[in-house]
Amino acid sequence: MKLILFDIDGTLLHSGGAGKDAMIRAFEEVFGVRDGFAGIHMSGKTDPGILREALEQAGLRWDEEAVGRFKKRYFELIGEELRKPRPSQKLMPGVRQLLDTLKARRDVVLGLLTGNWRESGLAKLAHFGIDGFFEIGAFSDDSENREELLPFALERLRSRRGVELGPRDVWLVGDTPRDVACGIVHGAHVLGVGTGRYTEEELLRAGATRTVPDLSNTRRVVELLTEEFGGDGAEN
Repeated sequence: MKLILFDIDGTLLHSGGAGKDAMIRAFEEVFGVRDGFAGIHMSGKTDPGILREALEQAGLRWDEEAVGRFKKRYFELIGEELRKPRPSQKLMPGVRQLLDTLKARRDVVLGLLTGNWRESGLAKLAHFGIDGFFEIGAFSDDSENREELLPFALERLRSRRGVELGPRDVWLVGDTPRDVACGIVHGAHVLGVGTGRYTEEELLRAGATRTVPDLSNTRRVVELLTEEFGGDGAEN
């Protein structure tokens, strides 16, 4: 059995900026700072890490009560922002067919490993109707450090199914070098997907086991994610 853990933003979907806009609005309402995430690159980072950068940039300290209010308001706003017309909002190519195909197999378990907080991450998936595909997840509620998330997913699989898997039985699927790093630090395999800001070549240099330009070639992606480990290289 293999555990396949998907990143959300840039890998499964593009929210069209809904998440960032919801964060901007919540930050202004709670902390009184307009455009508080200006100049902060969010790709591959965890939500609490992004928030910490914005607070430091604004000269504010991390306060648990205020952060709790920010999260509550962000979770309220993200649904509203997702429902706005956004030309770039989309599922990434091939995602639904790939998830349908993998879900039908008995030798894999589908899960999430994402920098999103659980509530906002699931809201994004639900908006596109793909929230029901994933049995387990590791989110930034578990740790602000993305590289610490994989053990949470493995423990949840053990608790839910009584299945003991190690990192070598895991494939992470993501679009950034940070996705790659949180897999290779534990010895897991990583499928780099070139649908975000980073090219396949950059993901390979970061240490991805394999890369694909996107997830549209269902047969090939399934072969990669279910094969026994062997060799590195980009799939053309």
